[in-house]
Amino acid sequence: MLGYNSPMKKLFPLIFPLLIILVCAFGSPPKDTYIVKRVIDGDTIKLANGETVRYIGIDTPETKHPRKPVQFMGREASAANKKLVGGKRVRLEFDAQQRDRYGRLLAYVYVDEVFVNAWLVENGYAQIMTIPPNVKYQDLFLKLQKEAREKKRGLWKKP
Repeated sequence: MLGYNSPMKKLFPLIFPLLIILVCAFGSPPKDTYIVKRVIDGDTIKLANGETVRYIGIDTPETKHPRKPVQFMGREASAANKKLVGGKRVRLEFDAQQRDRYGRLLAYVYVDEVFVNAWLVENGYAQIMTIPPNVKYQDLFLKLQKEAREKKRGLWKKP
């Protein structure tokens, strides 16, 4: 038990606020981030909070469509997305329209400093799919897709 004049008891009022500040600064994740519970396919994820997120501005080959077979590079796109975001904390950026007709969140997705939508296009796992009014990064995606095509990455290599 600490005595009334104990050095620790005298330091406590100074140390306690510092500990609170450190815990708040480093102990909690940023407010606008979410944990990825499951990667559904190359352009869709399920968050731990139950929301489904469809990546804006891109389209990856199908792997889960009920009426379509698995498409060329579909498995690879899903695997790349899983490696990028699976089980990780992501940040979402929204554009003009926040949900699609299926109730999914529409977002640009970031993990650490990687812009996932752009990375998938740049590496040939996705092609652009612009649906107004969500056009914020349309020019960037067009540039990255052109580069991927020229370098024959992913979708742009011969099957």
